[in-house]
Amino acid sequence: MTQKTLTKADLSQFTGTEQWYRHGIARNVLYTDGAKHVAESGGAYWLLDEIAFAQSLRPVAAEAFQVWKLKVSADCKATLVCEDGNDNVVFSKRIWFTDFPLDEIAFYFTDNVLMLPSEY
Repeated sequence: MTQKTLTKADLSQFTGTEQWYRHGIARNVLYTDGAKHVAESGGAYWLLDEIAFAQSLRPVAAEAFQVWKLKVSADCKATLVCEDGNDNVVFSKRIWFTDFPLDEIAFYFTDNVLMLPSEY
């Protein structure tokens, strides 16, 4: 098992990206250095998968700009929400168990690229 070392301070170092990575299954989805860092250091490739796979849902795909938020509660349950950038929820999913190391995180998704807000 990999040690999860992700901290909120880590995320502030990402401003732009040097490389894009193609999602292994949803081949039209790319992600940035910051998103890759979250997946590797936070043991959260599943989170990238959830966002990439949701792009096939009509209400989500209709949004050119998406804000994805994961909020983790103390009981290790979480809620993953997609908003349209104007605080309107277009998709929500309950995660019944997660060991994600942060209590919350946000991503932007636009032009088929998933990124941290600081990389936008």
